[in-house]
Amino acid sequence: MNEHSIRDVVIVGGGTAGWMAAAAFSRVLNNGYTRITLVESDEIGTVGVGEATIPPILRFNQMIGLAENQFLAETGGTFKLGIEFVDWGALGDRYFHPFGNYGQDLEGIPFHQLYLRERARRPLPEIAAWSMSAVAASLGRFGRPAATAQSPIRDLFYAFHFDAGLYAQLLRRLAESRGVSRVEGKVVTVAQRSEDGFVQSVALADGRVVAGDLFIDCSGFRGLLIEDALQTGYEDWRRWLPCDRAIAAPCANVGEPTPFTRATAREAGWQWRIPLQHRTGNGLVYCSDYLEDDAAERQLLGSLEGSPLAAPRRLRFTTGRRRALWSHNVVALGLAGGFLEPLESTSIHLIQSGISRLIALFPDKRFDPIEREEYNRQMGTLYDDVRDFIILHYKATSRTDSPFWDRCRTMDIPDSLAQRIALFESKGRLFREGHELFSSPSWVAVCMGQHIVPSDHEPIADALDEDLVAQALDQMQRGYRETAERLPTHGEFLRRCT
Repeated sequence: MNEHSIRDVVIVGGGTAGWMAAAAFSRVLNNGYTRITLVESDEIGTVGVGEATIPPILRFNQMIGLAENQFLAETGGTFKLGIEFVDWGALGDRYFHPFGNYGQDLEGIPFHQLYLRERARRPLPEIAAWSMSAVAASLGRFGRPAATAQSPIRDLFYAFHFDAGLYAQLLRRLAESRGVSRVEGKVVTVAQRSEDGFVQSVALADGRVVAGDLFIDCSGFRGLLIEDALQTGYEDWRRWLPCDRAIAAPCANVGEPTPFTRATAREAGWQWRIPLQHRTGNGLVYCSDYLEDDAAERQLLGSLEGSPLAAPRRLRFTTGRRRALWSHNVVALGLAGGFLEPLESTSIHLIQSGISRLIALFPDKRFDPIEREEYNRQMGTLYDDVRDFIILHYKATSRTDSPFWDRCRTMDIPDSLAQRIALFESKGRLFREGHELFSSPSWVAVCMGQHIVPSDHEPIADALDEDLVAQALDQMQRGYRETAERLPTHGEFLRRCT
């Protein structure tokens, strides 16, 4: 410690974002001099309605010392092998976006290039037949690969579905056991230094004042610090992602929970289905230009598989992000930083990424501008990558059954996405750059699942012997299927864990 070391970290807002930050900082800032305080009000509800995640959540839970089986038991969690997409490319379509890779590369040539070459020679099943996660999901089966596992079971990648409210409660208990102080109260004013605008403290409704050196804004859509106080501005992405409403409603489980999320395209948006141990989470994301709120609620309730367990919750949002997620001495996480609809289950990952990058660039009281600039550059790239990937789902459609899909099909898209689609359409080429989240297999899954099929393959794929490639593909496909068939059902495995 020196005179410049951060002594007080103040987190404004609880919920998933606030308590993820508190749990992480209590682990990495356990230095004997940094105090962590979280301010939240029971009067202010949180948005969490049940969450689906992506595989990096495993690293976060490991980092904060949270055992996987305990996590599953205390959050009503289930395993997730990917997302099933229904009616996106066209009515009647169905494809799977799995976690992990497709097959095995040969001689440095990406598997999907080998698949494209072989498919031109003979009929082949969908590329999902070469994904361990997709094949297991199709059979409703699951197994947790051991650290020493060999292929094909080591190719099974997974994440979780869980109750976000229960997760926040678990994280709170963990953080408080490590010294995090929780202050109950509603923030009413923010005090800033006159000379530079840095936040000094927040005042609560009862007159108490909480001062700090570094502030983490987890106050939700409002952005109490990052926007109300610092006025960083907001990039509005509704011209590409027009959905601006959501309705969520849990229902009773019908049968065993599936090891995947389902996203079904509807006439003016899409509907999620997230299976937990104790209930199924459901929600309809839609555009209010094409569907009224009451009609949306009727549509959601009419499609539930089980009996409703609670009254529907309505949400309003504007898709986009803050122009700067770190301004002065304030870092915005979660909804305070931006909102992207949960089509690819990225909400919690964006929180996790914000936390991990802040730890890597953790400041002292001097707040070197280069640290803020690098944080904003990395997080901006990440948000933009997720934005483009979600836009792809809406753009790559042949649906003409509603004005909403006419709009999506014919809309202009960001140049970054247009270039990526053009490269893939030509010879299936994909390149991952910088701090992008989604790897090549994810782009392959959605592009090919929604009928963006390359007109050719890379010429270097022709260098491999045809019989060798055919034999390798057949062997891989058989290995994935036989391995999946030997796994326990998802429900059986869950009962062993919890």
